[in-house]
This record gives sequence, C-alpha cells and structure tokens, in this order.
Amino acid sequence: MIAATAATATPAATTATTMSDARRAVLSVDVELFRHTPAYRNASGTLDDPSVGLEGARFLREAFARHDARTTAFVVSEVAEEHPGAVGAFVDAGHEVGSHTHTHRLLTDLSPDERREELVRSKERLEAVTGASVAGFRAPAFDFGDGHFAALDAAGYAYDASVVSCRRIPGWYGGEYDLHRPAPATAVDPTASADLAEVPTAVFPGIGLPLTGTWLRFFGVRYAILGMRLLARRGIAPVLYVHPWEFVDLPAVEGVPKRVYVRTGDWMRRAVERILSTEFSFVACEDVLADAGLGGGSRTGSAGGGTDESDHGEA
Repeated sequence: MIAATAATATPAATTATTMSDARRAVLSVDVELFRHTPAYRNASGTLDDPSVGLEGARFLREAFARHDARTTAFVVSEVAEEHPGAVGAFVDAGHEVGSHTHTHRLLTDLSPDERREELVRSKERLEAVTGASVAGFRAPAFDFGDGHFAALDAAGYAYDASVVSCRRIPGWYGGEYDLHRPAPATAVDPTASADLAEVPTAVFPGIGLPLTGTWLRFFGVRYAILGMRLLARRGIAPVLYVHPWEFVDLPAVEGVPKRVYVRTGDWMRRAVERILSTEFSFVACEDVLADAGLGGGSRTGSAGGGTDESDHGEA
C-alpha cells in the first residue's frame, strides 16, 4: 500500500475545526450483503438466501430517520442493480450515496483494468439507479494500492474514504497512515490530484483501533462513544462505519469464522440506537468535507439517472 505522509497536507487540512462542527460525526454505512464479505467468500458453506443483510439496510434507514440523522451509504452497485428500491430509499431520505465498488472484490487482487472497471461501473450504475451524483468512494476492507488516486480521479470521483490510520493488525490492515481528519488526497499520496480529498475512518486515540465495524462488536458501545468524545475534544469529527448484515440474525454457514457472528443482530441494533442518541449531530461525509473547506461533488455528469431506473419506490 501507499505510505502516507500527513506532513504533505495543505493548509486546508490543518485548519482548526470550528465550534459548529466540534460535535458532528459520520455514521457511514458500507452497503454490502453477507455474501459479499471475504469471510463468506472464503467459506465452504453457502447461503440459501443471497440477500441476507438487506433488511439491515432498512433498519438503518429507519434508525437515521428516528434520530434526524444523515449518513453516507457506500454502496456495492451490484446490490443497487438487484435491489434498486433499497438503495434508492437512501437518496429519497436525503442521504449521500457513494461507491463501494461493483462486486466488493479486494482491489489489490485485481488487475489495473479490473480495478478501473470496478470504479467506473459502480459510479455509473449507482448514478443511473439513484439519479444522484456519486462523489465518494470507499474500498472494500480499506484495501488499495499504487495508482488508486489516479484511478479515482480518472473515474470522476471527488473524494476517497479508504484510509484507516490504525495500528497494524496482522492479517487485516493498518500501520501505513497517520491521517485523522479530512485532508487533500496528497496527504496520503503526494502524486494525487489536487482535486481529490480523503476522509479517514476514526480510530481510538492512543489505542489506535477503529471505533466501529468489528471493533464496536468486540469492545462494546461505550468504547465507541468514548472514542468519539475524545476525538471531538481534539476538533475531529469521528467517521464511523457499519454494515447492514451486522444488524440481522445471520444464518450459520460452514467455514465462516465465529468472530464474524459476535454481537450481530439485536445487540448491534441496540448499540447503534445508543450511538445515535448521543450529543453528536450525525451528518454525511460530504458535510465534514465542506466543514474542512474540501467540499465538491462528483466531477463528471450523472451517468444517466434515467426515469425508469431512478423511480425507486421502497424495497
């Protein structure tokens, strides 16, 4: 992966956060189904229902509505093709939609042409299905390599959300970066386009582990909320992430590690309700970028947004 040099950030990246956004946070959603996870793809068993996880997206939309919260949904566009109503409902509710690739394959497992196809196709399909412009991108498992920002720039994205500046976690990720607030993408890759920004995922100060995802389920909701408050004291709007499949009762699948099932379903539903009930105002990634003076939407026109596909309804 590319080594980050946070010292290369321009002044926009180091501008002090205003009091108005000191208690803002992002609870982003990586909209993938259980079958898209590496844990399932590497398992020997199979699912009877390929849509496992979809109901978790409904729960999250309803939870955001109850708490007057906004989110960024980074969507696997294959999900949008199969369930356009479920993805369109995020846009209909006023949320931002970004790309999480088309098939959720790890980018470093793909050829350069395959990586470009994942970026371009997902953006085009999401814009066609939702009728909304797609500016942001998050790589599956925060996995990306050389040429990542050049490919994003060529595909017309405005920002990336694939950096997590955590300690090295063997077999997972981490150890490469030291970036904790929105910045120009040159803070990660000095050769990146000046038009691109980076929105890093929050990590617990001092401990250096992410606040949500698997770590929320391992360490508990008080761990996540304390980390959010510590970051807010430093003028950082914490960026969290969850997956819809974490909010459903997962079926047992042969070969899926037991850790994947820890505290999924009802526990996660209650945990997210507690997080959304805190003093934070939950906004989208594009909002914290604007706070940092790094705003800007997709740099290409919508890939269609035709009336046939963007007439969502509710799934």
